[in-house]
Amino acid sequence: MHEVDKVIGQRLTSSVPLVAQISQYIIAAGGKRLRPALLLMVCGALGYRGAHRHSLAAVVELIHTATLLHDDVVDASTLRRGRPTANETFGNPASVLVGDFLHTRSFQMMVEAGSMRIMEILSEATNVIAEGEVLQLMNMHDASLDEAGYLRVIRSKTAKLFEASARLGAILANSPPDVEQACATYGQALGTAFQIIDDVLDYDGDATEMGKNLGDDLREGKSTLPLIAAMERGTPGQAEIVRRAIEQGSTEQLAEIVSIVRLTGALDITRAAAFAEAHRAMAAARLLPANAYSEGLLELAAQLLARRN
Repeated sequence: MHEVDKVIGQRLTSSVPLVAQISQYIIAAGGKRLRPALLLMVCGALGYRGAHRHSLAAVVELIHTATLLHDDVVDASTLRRGRPTANETFGNPASVLVGDFLHTRSFQMMVEAGSMRIMEILSEATNVIAEGEVLQLMNMHDASLDEAGYLRVIRSKTAKLFEASARLGAILANSPPDVEQACATYGQALGTAFQIIDDVLDYDGDATEMGKNLGDDLREGKSTLPLIAAMERGTPGQAEIVRRAIEQGSTEQLAEIVSIVRLTGALDITRAAAFAEAHRAMAAARLLPANAYSEGLLELAAQLLARRN
């Protein structure tokens, strides 16, 4: 990861000062770096030690960072990773345009790998992510969204880059199709579990630990799995309170909605969905060669279920 951070630092240079300033601002905020770490771990599990693993790990982190810049503008977010978002600090126009810069820089870098297959995977991933963003926008304030519709969004918007990161590790290692597919399945399942747990924490987390405002999803009118489950399991009155809050994007009754989510067992249902995805990821990881890296992939999926931020 130290080598990946070096690559990122080298490739964020620009003759336009504001581009470098905002890029460094968002990258310096830290984050879990799960996607590049996933690519490196898969490479390790499959025995690939070439330098392309560092540059492509940097590529997936730049793509992810670009989506964060755009997400925060669309969602009018003010806090991420415990500090003001880039759009809060520099304004929406600069954040959108620097997000574009990160996207295009990532494509410059992926070309350097000299592989059409790598280009295919990453270009498809960025396209699916964009579709997922639009799909989520269409679903805003829609309290009728069901679990299948919710999963469709997060598998496009969040899990797709996890899937691509793991698949790239297999491609770099020249793995056979069944191993490549196992890696892709691992990434998709891990990314899905990650987002489901993230949605749990919006109603069962600590704002200080998470580095974002609790209730943000509700304010944005997002119908996430805890709310979907609460409406399904609650009384008609409870379901109406949740439904109205989603449709209005209101957090006025946030405390009551959090109580409804907890009392109806919606958090348990949501965590069970994350548990199933994490176990799907672990089943895929067991198809890889047994070594310290594949053990790490198993541990990562298991630890995800205990995530608090």
